[in-house]
Amino acid sequence: MTKTERAAYVLKRLNELYPDPPIPLDHKDAYTLLIAVLLSAQCTDERVNKVTPLLFARADNPTDMARLSVEEIREIIRPCGLSPMKSKGIAGLSRILLDQHGGEVPADMAALEALPAVGHKTASVVMSQAFGVPAFPVDTHIHRLAQRWGLTSGKNVVQTERDLKRLFPESSWNDLHLQIIYYGREHCTARGCDGMVCDICQTLYPQRKRAKKTRK
Repeated sequence: MTKTERAAYVLKRLNELYPDPPIPLDHKDAYTLLIAVLLSAQCTDERVNKVTPLLFARADNPTDMARLSVEEIREIIRPCGLSPMKSKGIAGLSRILLDQHGGEVPADMAALEALPAVGHKTASVVMSQAFGVPAFPVDTHIHRLAQRWGLTSGKNVVQTERDLKRLFPESSWNDLHLQIIYYGREHCTARGCDGMVCDICQTLYPQRKRAKKTRK
């Protein structure tokens, strides 16, 4: 198969398996999604979904969050890890949203990336899932699968994002990044598949004899 043919098969198969992929992080609006995605860095979605109800019971909007001290936020989100950095980021971005954006999350990539503790991937998730703007958030899991499937030779998530955006139609991006995440969790895990075990890996590379190691 050519790279284009592999991409077409991946898109077809994932649409069959996950025709309407849900957003795995519980939220009610752009602000709560932004906070949940920020908390998910180096933390499982399952754990985030256990912590956010406690946090949002105290503050589910920038005004109420800005009233909490960094220490109060940190104590609530501690189970998510990296709580010193995340708590400062949540407090800081809440104040910026109030001061510079009328208390609303901006539907603008540059403005989102300018917020404390908000990187490109977090901003991309918010743009795609809160505002419906085509974006292709790539984390280390998507990076790994894209390499296993021969869709990129990039050594980092930045190059992988560029490659995937070139291969797949823009209309598919918002669902596709979720579909890849779900497939990776269920079928092509870090330890459960080395590029030779799951259905997609076997279909794309039936003659592969050696494990596919991720280039980071």
